[in-house]
Amino acid sequence: MADRPQDQPKPVRGGLPASVRPMEIGARDVLAYMRDHPDFLNRHPEALRLLRAPARGTGDGVLDFQHFLLERLRHELLQLQDEQQNLIATSRGNLASQSRVHKAALALLRAPSFEHLLQIVTTDLSVLLDVDVVTLGVESSASRVPRLPVHGIHLLRAGTVDKLLGPTRDALLCADVQGDPVLYGEAAGLVRSQVLLRLSFSRSAPVGLMCIGTRSPNTFQPGLGTELLTFLARILEITIAQWLDRGR
Repeated sequence: MADRPQDQPKPVRGGLPASVRPMEIGARDVLAYMRDHPDFLNRHPEALRLLRAPARGTGDGVLDFQHFLLERLRHELLQLQDEQQNLIATSRGNLASQSRVHKAALALLRAPSFEHLLQIVTTDLSVLLDVDVVTLGVESSASRVPRLPVHGIHLLRAGTVDKLLGPTRDALLCADVQGDPVLYGEAAGLVRSQVLLRLSFSRSAPVGLMCIGTRSPNTFQPGLGTELLTFLARILEITIAQWLDRGR
């Protein structure tokens, strides 16, 4: 029996039946949608990045100033969006840094002994601060500076801190350096960027230096804020001074 017309398969175009092919959206469809949804650009301002302002043909060598202004506004909108994204990323990074420093400060304050405090500084702080190495230096007036058996603690010649930081500066950021064995010992080869923080335990005690190093250059760049790390240095020097007073 011959197939009836209604039983014949529908024509196939482009490899798919015509009934399941996606509908092509034309200019009239876009205009109709925009007419029904006049707040579309308010809800989707990113669509403006896909549009190009129309130019009007004025002739006689006259420039379309309206077109120029629209293109300029579009360019400024793109810049503002990029700046907004950078600001959000910077804010998130600052919050993460603040959280790390606060956790490090609490770890120092919880130390049950002076020996444990030194272990936290030279071992745990590098993990808490997400860096590669943290060491502690203390100036000594001895003619020969002995090597201490404590890992991460180094004796420095008198005047070393002022020589590195200057007499009035409490923090120094270095973007691209080679780690100094005097400050980092065997871990000096890891250090390509560092921050040095002055430690003043008391008027009678020698000056100290907190050294934070990372293997990634430009991690600590001059001009970056040092408030958080300076705060951590103040916590450390106060905690060390309290433990030293207990031992007297």
